Amino acid sequence: MTNLAVILWAAIPPLLLLGYYYYRVAFAPALLRLLWFFLAGAISGGAALGLQWLAELGFNSIVNWQQIQRSLFGAALRQLIEIGPIEEGCKFIAVLLPIIYLQRRYRFRSSSILLFTIAVALGFTAEENWIYLYHGTASILDRSIGTPVHAMFSAPWGYALGIYFASNLKLHRQQKLILSALINSVICHALVNVLSIAWRYAAPINFLSYSLFPFLLWMFWRLEQLLRRVQRQSPIILISRSWHRCLVLFALMLGGNAIFGLFLLARILEPLRWKQFFYPEILRFILSRVSWNLFLAILALLIYLYLRHS
Repeated sequence: MTNLAVILWAAIPPLLLLGYYYYRVAFAPALLRLLWFFLAGAISGGAALGLQWLAELGFNSIVNWQQIQRSLFGAALRQLIEIGPIEEGCKFIAVLLPIIYLQRRYRFRSSSILLFTIAVALGFTAEENWIYLYHGTASILDRSIGTPVHAMFSAPWGYALGIYFASNLKLHRQQKLILSALINSVICHALVNVLSIAWRYAAPINFLSYSLFPFLLWMFWRLEQLLRRVQRQSPIILISRSWHRCLVLFALMLGGNAIFGLFLLARILEPLRWKQFFYPEILRFILSRVSWNLFLAILALLIYLYLRHS
């Protein structure tokens, strides 16, 4: 791909998702201001990359950091003390500093601050996409599927910042909420990254990868609920009885792995030419995989509808 094509593929999916959330939020801030936050997110992505490089040098000077990362425990440790804190910290600063500056002249709604957080996270995603696509370490499909992930990571502390800055009284418990939300984001960030590499290890560890998409689906649900909350919309309640928790978990497993199955199918078909899709063996394979994963998705949807209206 040309450099221009790489930039477009890196930036367009996050910008489209930002446009979707911009039109979802009532009384959204000016689009131009939102794009400035998007740019700040991209800059924070570059800063995070530099800080991670420095952290790698620092850890390697103390211990054999590369050797430690070969085990799942070592990989999880790296995500928890290096990748998660640095990336979430850079995004947090990219949201916090402009808001502190702008608060002198403007008073933002909590929904606007959560939208700023989403914009920064998507700008961070665009910069990360560019790095992966430029070096050829990920496909366009992989990066497009992962477009909302950074926004889902940062939603808790974006919500907490919104509550804090939109309040007339800056209470201590609101500050504690920001800290706990930031820790939550770091843990979720680390967990997703660990689950995404679990398939590289031998059984039974590699079975952890099947919990990745259900967990991502739950984080997407959490983002949607927080977005409803800052707009003072009533939350969608699914658990009205204790045994409904099992149904929610079952629906997440079904829906998440339906998405996972379609994603794997897309990765298998990605190298093929369009005319090869119609070869009898390949067409049967496609129809069987699509049918099975659609069945799982419909079953998950039916459980969701039952829980929502029960």
